[in-house]
Amino acid sequence: MTGLLATVAASHPTRSSHAHVVGTLGRQIVDGTFPPGSILPGDKDLGETFGVSRTVLREAMKTLAAKRLIEAKTRVGTRVLERERWNLLDQDVLRWRVEAGLDGRFIEDLATMRLAFEPEAAALACRRAAAADIARLEAIVAELGNPAHDRTSIARVDLKFHLAVADISQNPFMRATSGLIETALAIVLRLSSPAEDAEMIRECADNHRLIVEAIASGDEERARATMRTVIELGATRTQAALGDGAAEG
Repeated sequence: MTGLLATVAASHPTRSSHAHVVGTLGRQIVDGTFPPGSILPGDKDLGETFGVSRTVLREAMKTLAAKRLIEAKTRVGTRVLERERWNLLDQDVLRWRVEAGLDGRFIEDLATMRLAFEPEAAALACRRAAAADIARLEAIVAELGNPAHDRTSIARVDLKFHLAVADISQNPFMRATSGLIETALAIVLRLSSPAEDAEMIRECADNHRLIVEAIASGDEERARATMRTVIELGATRTQAALGDGAAEG
């Protein structure tokens, strides 16, 4: 299981002092505790708060700056950057965004990004897949249809399938979108999952099988369409689950 799904499924991962500072400040920035434009406390105060050395704190700040969450300026301090400048393709930033709370717009934007990449990855796979690649996808679909799945296991296999399609496309830029795919499936893990019903598990496997059949036949348009259907169905179910949760609240 990869980073984001593992974190969602786990309770208290073990972390270094550096990771603790990065994770705590990153979450506080993304959830608005430190809003855009605000100035973070100084090194002395942060060092005392976290009980870490200046060296650890400095490295943590470099990490947050690389994620485009903060920017240090002489005689001003360390300022939190505007949300538009955050690197949302960074898996940590994506994870913190999910943990900060979900909304319909975020789910829609995430699905839109997936729709821009994954149908094209499926089309490229039509041109570049070897027999072994088709067999690989068929094996994953068979695994996906296991009626004994729970939310975590089906999300793990679903992620394996979509990353396999990206690999088979042989386009490194497609594989680089893995963080977006993993975030979408982590949201499903939290809100709505096919694992809740045996019929939904079967439908999920059948929909993914249609993608494999399109790739195996070299039908690029059908590969795009079937991949698009899978992504849109997942986004629709997640939006519905989010709406039900808001209504219950």
